[in-house]
Amino acid sequence: MSHEKYSTVIETLHECMEACNHCFISCLGEEHVKEMAECIRLDRECADICSLFEQSLTRDTPYVQELAQLCAKACRDCGEECAKHDHDHCQKCAEACRKCADECEKLIA
Repeated sequence: MSHEKYSTVIETLHECMEACNHCFISCLGEEHVKEMAECIRLDRECADICSLFEQSLTRDTPYVQELAQLCAKACRDCGEECAKHDHDHCQKCAEACRKCADECEKLIA
């Protein structure tokens, strides 16, 4: 299959999507949820974009570079926001987002 060359980035995208979804749900349960609004918003955006890119790579999309650029930006933005919060789920999400952004940036020529 042609998408096998993207197996590492596909795995990283999936891990980031899962981390963002976990952070999203966990943030909703925080005592001061209003303070988490931007984190929650970016978690959703990042998870959706990672999922889209993951699926697109399995279909051998012709938009690899464009999607990689968008995904890297979403991951960087989400990671920066999550890093501002001391919650364990936010810190783990920030780490997953940074890793994913790095992998996506490798695909940008």
